[in-house]
Parts: sequence; structure tokens; C-alpha cells
Amino acid sequence: MSKLPLLSWRKVVKALIKAGFQVVRQKGSHLILTKNENIIPVPKHREIKRGLLMEIIAEAGLTKEEFLKLIREK
Repeated sequence: MSKLPLLSWRKVVKALIKAGFQVVRQKGSHLILTKNENIIPVPKHREIKRGLLMEIIAEAGLTKEEFLKLIREK
């Protein structure tokens, strides 16, 4: 199992969009993404730390490996 990298909010949002999520609004410094009934807030931080990133991945219903695969895809 590989370690999660520190990622910017842009890369996290890009990966979630590849997974089928859509950006629906922004509230303050957070983007809100949805897919079906699933709602995920993503903070607009320069680097999202690993703990928060794991929470976002879990809320999205993805595994760490699936998320890393989405990041690597061009």
C-alpha cells in the first residue's frame, strides 16, 4: 500500500470529477461536490493533509487505491 501524497485542492477536485462528482457550489473557502445523494466539501487549501484526504476519500465511497489511480490518470 502506497502512502498518500499531499495534494492541492485542485488535484483532489479533479480526481473526484473523474469519479463522477460535480461541483455544485462554493461556500466560503470550500467547494461542495455532489454525486447522487453524496455531498462532499473540499477545502481550498494549498495542501490537504493526509487525514483530511482520507476522510474525503471515504465520504466519496472510494478506496485509497482507487483514488490514487484517478490521480495518476491523465
